[in-house]
Amino acid sequence: MTPFDAAHKVAEFLLQIKAIKLQPEQPFTWASGWKSPIYCDNRRTLSYPQIRTYIRQQYVNVINEQFGKPDVIAGVATGGIAQGALIAQDMGLPFVYVRSEAKKHGMTNMVEGVVEKDQSVVVIEDLISTGGSSIKAIDALRDQGCNVKGMVAIFTYGFDTAKENLKNAKCRTTALCDYTTLIDVALKHKYISESDLVSLKEWRESPSTWKQ
Repeated sequence: MTPFDAAHKVAEFLLQIKAIKLQPEQPFTWASGWKSPIYCDNRRTLSYPQIRTYIRQQYVNVINEQFGKPDVIAGVATGGIAQGALIAQDMGLPFVYVRSEAKKHGMTNMVEGVVEKDQSVVVIEDLISTGGSSIKAIDALRDQGCNVKGMVAIFTYGFDTAKENLKNAKCRTTALCDYTTLIDVALKHKYISESDLVSLKEWRESPSTWKQ
């Protein structure tokens, strides 16, 4: 199966189990205050063994093909923790996870688990929006002396700001599925209509001002 075919299959699964919902006429409100025609909760994939397995296999394929086998897999809290643990188990690798902020007591760790200086790490996310939480995790691992080889996510909105942020962070990033692929698959399988496309594309171009 080609990466193109795999991305379409991932999109089908995400739509099928409502891990991603598309509602251009009844938009969601994000925590940022943005109005959005799309809502993504990739944690739902964990409840479906067949889909969970397929996504894990695609993660592993991408890691092996694009980064080579690292020393450690690191999941970003919270969505990347379960995915990362599954991937590490599959690849026979150590696993750590990165908190959204350092603990305020005890060892005040931000990275939980055992990672050594100069070890190579691939970071696992479930979703990339602006890239902010991902970059915090990458920086935390680098502060531990790790060599971050790259990051893989299930889905990305493909915002220009995220691309720029991750480029500046010098972190090569790949997603199993992106917004354009998702919209193509949603139209093909009639989750949306042709009339929805204009609104969905407008949001993608300017999410902060869409329907404000």
